[in-house]
Amino acid sequence: MSTNRVHTVHRAGAAGLGGFLVAFGLAGLTLGAGFLATSGPIVMGLSTNGLLSTLSLVVGVVLVGAAVRGGQVASTVSVAVGTLFLASGIVNALVLDTSLNMLAFRMANVVFSLLVGAALLFVGAYGRFTVDLPASSPYARERTRVELPVHRTDGALERAMAAAERAVALHVATVDQARRVAAASAFRTAEARRAAFSNVN
Repeated sequence: MSTNRVHTVHRAGAAGLGGFLVAFGLAGLTLGAGFLATSGPIVMGLSTNGLLSTLSLVVGVVLVGAAVRGGQVASTVSVAVGTLFLASGIVNALVLDTSLNMLAFRMANVVFSLLVGAALLFVGAYGRFTVDLPASSPYARERTRVELPVHRTDGALERAMAAAERAVALHVATVDQARRVAAASAFRTAEARRAAFSNVN
């Protein structure tokens, strides 16, 4: 997974979806639909009004601008906008055919909003938000990796940890035991807890 490929996906995805939104917004504005009308003309298969057209134009310009700025900016903006699209789809599905439908949504708009939201999240997260990023990922350096030494144990360490934890619970722990238990409690995995417990100076 090369740096160029990851950033190209981010930028191309943001630019493509942003360009569509710009075209949709401009087309809607030229029709002169009421700004807050609960129903409006159909543009590119979607219902629109003045507010929705304006928002689409603004969001489209933001996405295209992010793509121009670079892959990392496009990734961050795509994730943020994608989340908003998903939320919009859910909220507007609840107000269809009511006076609260201020974006003139129809069911096609709801489906489109959910699909675009999912697409933007996928594009923005591509090669960035995974458990183990490859070294070639441009985002690998963003993660601080704490390397913990691996300790072999024959049970003595576990017994010492258990004794220290009991002593702390009974309020009879030594200063050293208390420090080691406190250090270990900051970790969840058994290996990390053993390493933290044994590495206290």
